[in-house]
Amino acid sequence: MTEKKVTVKTAVKSTAERKVRRTTKKVALEINAQTVGFKAGDVYQALATAEAPLSVAEIAKSANISTEETLLGMGWLFKEGKIKDADNNKLTLA
Repeated sequence: MTEKKVTVKTAVKSTAERKVRRTTKKVALEINAQTVGFKAGDVYQALATAEAPLSVAEIAKSANISTEETLLGMGWLFKEGKIKDADNNKLTLA
């Protein structure tokens, strides 16, 4: 029994198609007591909803905020004693 070899020809893509635009979204943070307090509330709500220790990335995803905003909120909550460290770089409510 012989096997039939199949060759597939693909079209060459133009250089315009080869270049993939990568855009990064820059987040402009307004740092004042009110906005940082709101981010702290977002972080707190994300942790309260999860009822389990979460990493920074998990908190940011759950709260729909950036990592930088998550860190701002975490700083506020750490200062107030509302959150504490858990195992493996995760945070939980105090």
